[in-house]
Amino acid sequence: MIGARELIFAFFLDLAIGDPRWLPHPVRIIGKGITMMETFLRRSIKIGDERTAGICLVLSIVIPTAIITLFVQKALLLFSADFFMIIGMIILVYLIATTLALRELVNAALLVINAVRDGNLEEARRNLAMIVGRDTAALSEEAILRATIETLAENLSDGFIAPLFYLVVGGVPLAMAYKAINTLDSMVGYKNEQYLRFGWAAAKLDDAANYIPARMTGMFIVSAVFLYTVCKDPLHALRTTRRSFSIMRRDGRNHTSPNSGIPEATMAGALGVKLGGPSSYGGVLIEKPRIGDDGAADYRAAAGQAVVLTVVASSIAIMAAAFILSIKDLA
Repeated sequence: MIGARELIFAFFLDLAIGDPRWLPHPVRIIGKGITMMETFLRRSIKIGDERTAGICLVLSIVIPTAIITLFVQKALLLFSADFFMIIGMIILVYLIATTLALRELVNAALLVINAVRDGNLEEARRNLAMIVGRDTAALSEEAILRATIETLAENLSDGFIAPLFYLVVGGVPLAMAYKAINTLDSMVGYKNEQYLRFGWAAAKLDDAANYIPARMTGMFIVSAVFLYTVCKDPLHALRTTRRSFSIMRRDGRNHTSPNSGIPEATMAGALGVKLGGPSSYGGVLIEKPRIGDDGAADYRAAAGQAVVLTVVASSIAIMAAAFILSIKDLA
């Protein structure tokens, strides 16, 4: 099991270096494994057996990921000599950091927001296309910023809070297994003709794995709203916090996903904006339910505040996780 010290080091390591392409990253390795297994299974399955093949894909990726990570973690912790113990701890901290994707999320959102502020909507659309699945070529400025706020809230949940939750519950192996589940969903969990049956198991498992973390994310955002605003105006902080919690409860289910609506609704309430609405995916227009109330006309300011709330909520979550790990170490 990891301790509070390793977690804190990993958090700051992620903030410092993010996901440099020159370093090997477990998620990229998992992604290559998924591509290879999908190719193999599609060549092997019979017509009508796609759902079974999808279940085989999930099992062949998630279980080995957990087992290999457990073996690596145990091997790293076996080092007793001072030099090798330090090297082993550095590698372990890096593995933990690869499960926490805060810096990459914030940087990606800022690229979009800064391009909008510079008046370069084409660049903003290109940057947005790197982090969302919807069509971005014809989006207005407000639609670009709405999508950025939505992806900040959603990815705070499945890119940071969820792996952090599984780190505390089961250490690096369980967190890496979660990353495998999430990567599977992002690669094959689509509701289209190609993946509706083949990606069914990946999508359902991802929904189950994110159920608790999504609701924890909502509460971390509520806490972040209060802490961020209480020093400036205590009365406003109370009103904004109550609104954030109220919108989370009211609109958290207004989403095609059983989980994504929770953090998005909480963020919408915190910022006083309306999210959701029509979005195009692969040329197909989908009318998403509306989340939040009409309020802020300045979506640029709201998007900037969403970045701040994402960082504050993540910091609160890290402190809570470190506290729990400290208690477990003392027990």
